[in-house]
Amino acid sequence: MEAENTSHVSKFLLLGISEDPTLQPLFFGLFLSMYLVTVLGNLLIIVATVSDSHLHMPMYFFLSNLSFADICLTSTTIPKMLVNIQTQSKAISYAGCITQIYFFMLFGGLDNFLLAVMAYDRYMAICHPLHYMVIMNPRFCMLMLLVSSIVSTLHSLLHSLMVLQLSFCTELEIPHFICELNQVVLLACSDTFPNVMVMYFSVVFLAGGPLAGILYSYSKIVSSVRAISSAQGKYKAFSTCASHLSVVSLFYSTLLGVYLSSSITQNSQSTARASVMYSVVTPMLNPFIYSLRNKDITGALRRLFRGKL
Repeated sequence: MEAENTSHVSKFLLLGISEDPTLQPLFFGLFLSMYLVTVLGNLLIIVATVSDSHLHMPMYFFLSNLSFADICLTSTTIPKMLVNIQTQSKAISYAGCITQIYFFMLFGGLDNFLLAVMAYDRYMAICHPLHYMVIMNPRFCMLMLLVSSIVSTLHSLLHSLMVLQLSFCTELEIPHFICELNQVVLLACSDTFPNVMVMYFSVVFLAGGPLAGILYSYSKIVSSVRAISSAQGKYKAFSTCASHLSVVSLFYSTLLGVYLSSSITQNSQSTARASVMYSVVTPMLNPFIYSLRNKDITGALRRLFRGKL
C-alpha cells in the first residue's frame, strides 16, 4: 500500500465473491434468482398479513415488518452487485458506498431488533396468555417498532458519519460484494481506533442485547411449556413459536458462521462468500419457513390465491 492518502476519494472497487470471469454469468443468474424469490416471497407475506383479518395480530404485524426489512436489506446490496456484473465494472462511488453502509446496517439492525420483539411477543402469548391482548395492544406494538427503528437509524447514522471522517489510502479495493463497514475501515490511513471501539460496543450491546432477550424469552417459554400436563397442549403452545425459533436459529447461526470463518481464514473473499448466508439466503428463506411451518400464514396464502379473502 502506498503512503500517499487523501481525505476524499471518488470511488471504491468491490472485488465481489470471486474474480474469476468465467463464474460471473453463474453468479448473475444465481443472485438474480435469489433476489426475485426474496422480494416475491416477502411481498406475499406482507400482502397476506395486511389483507387477511385472521392475521391482524401482534405476531403477524411484526412479521410483516420483518419481511419489509428483508426486502430493503437485499435491495440495498444485490441490485448494485448485479449491475456491476452485467457492466463488468467493480466500481461503486464514495457516496454510494457510504449510503450502502448506512442502509445495510439500518435494515440489518432492524431485523435483529424485530426478532427480539417477536420473541417477547411469543413469551407474552405463552407465559401470560390472559394479559396478552391487554399488554400487546396496537399502541404498544407501534411503540416497540418505532423504538427499534429509531435505534437502528441512529446506530447506522453514527457509523456512517464516523466513516466520513476517515482518510483513505490509494488502495481502495474492498474484498467483498458490498461496502462492508469493517472492510472499509481497514482501508483507512487515518486513526480508526474510535471506529473499531464503536463497532465492538455495537456488537456487545446492539447485537448481544437482543440475543440475550431472545434467549431469556425462550427459556421462560420452555419452562411454561414443560409445566403443561397434556402432550397436545405442549405441542400447541410450542407450535406457535416454531417458525420464529427457526428464523432466529438461521439468522444467528449464519452470523456466527461468518464470524468464525473470518477468524479462521485470512481470505477476505471467503468471508464474503460466507456472509451471503445471512445477508441474502436468510431473507430468502424466511417466507418459506413461515409459510411451511405456520398454519395461519399457509391458510391466508391459500385464500389470497383463491381470491376468497
